[in-house]
Order: sequence, then structure tokens, then C-alpha cells
Amino acid sequence: MEANSARKSSRLALVLVGVAVGMVGLAYASVPLYDLFCRVTGYGGTTQQAEEESDVILDQDITVSFDANTARKMPWDFKPVKKAVTLKIGQTGIAYYEAYNPTNRTIKGTASFNVTPMKAGQYFTKIDCFCFTEQTLKPGQRVDMPVTFYVDPEIASDPNTKEVKTITLSYTFFPMEEEGEETVSSLDENAADKAVSAN
Repeated sequence: MEANSARKSSRLALVLVGVAVGMVGLAYASVPLYDLFCRVTGYGGTTQQAEEESDVILDQDITVSFDANTARKMPWDFKPVKKAVTLKIGQTGIAYYEAYNPTNRTIKGTASFNVTPMKAGQYFTKIDCFCFTEQTLKPGQRVDMPVTFYVDPEIASDPNTKEVKTITLSYTFFPMEEEGEETVSSLDENAADKAVSAN
């Protein structure tokens, strides 16, 4: 009787350990899987990426407007050079965003992006973009950052996007924290805690 009870307990323990390990594995896999899902479906306005230009250009215009934002802690001035451009569906376009660092320190930044309407995300294709890599601006530096793109001709045959005449490409720049800055900040906090404890 006790042997059966022990076997059941050890089996239950193994099942629970397996479930816990599976949940940890799913947690780690969920971010890349969600990213893959967004890229494939364009969910949430996620854009696509291509190595080459479209080989089909339709005799149909579409307007792409440009939006620029910065996160609360990002001191850069950031704006599109042109507010919008109209081009043929499938035609390659290039747009520039201007970034300026008005501070007296070098700042690294990274840009997140999306398009609206969100259902157009799967058809907005970038060939090259400043958002693919981190950007570094020295004190007082001003740069024009390009993005090369096209709107996939498949957008015209999708019944859900046939009425889309304008797509807005939006970027938000975030500051990247330097390891040294984080270390100094944590040292300052520790010193402050010790000073409070001493008093």
C-alpha cells in the first residue's frame, strides 16, 4: 500500500516538474514566436523586410505619410524631412528622418516602428532602414537617416485593404542605457542606502 502511494507521489512530482519546465520553455519561446507571428501576418502594424525591390509596379497611387516621436527620456529632436510622399504601389521609395542631439553628451538610440492602418503592415516592406541598427549621435550632431521601402502589390488584391489609400509609417526613438551609466546609478543608490542606514 505504502509502495503504491510512494510511486503515485513520485509520478505526480515528475509530472509537476515536467509542467514547470514546459512553462519556463514556453515563456522563453513566446517572445520570438510572437515576433515571428507579427512579421508573417503584419499583426500590430509590423512591417516586412526584403533584400530587393518589387518586380511588379501597379498603375495605382498610394500615399505614405511619416510620423516621428521620441520616448520621454530621449532628448533628441526627431522629425521626418518630408511629411508624406505619393508613389505607385510596388515602386521603391526613400524617405529621410532628421535626428539632432542638442545635449553635450553622446547618446545611443534605437527606433521602434509600426504602420497604420495595422492591416497594411504585412504589405509595407522595408529594404533598408536606420531602425535595423542602433544609432549614435555625438553632442550637437544632426543627421538624416534614410528608410527605403515599397508597398507590396498584393495589397491591391486583398479585399480587406482595397480601400487603403494612405499608410502612415511611425517611428519612436528610445535612448539606450550604457552599462557604465547603469553601474554608476546603482553605485549611487547603494551609497545613498548606506548613508541612510548609518544615520
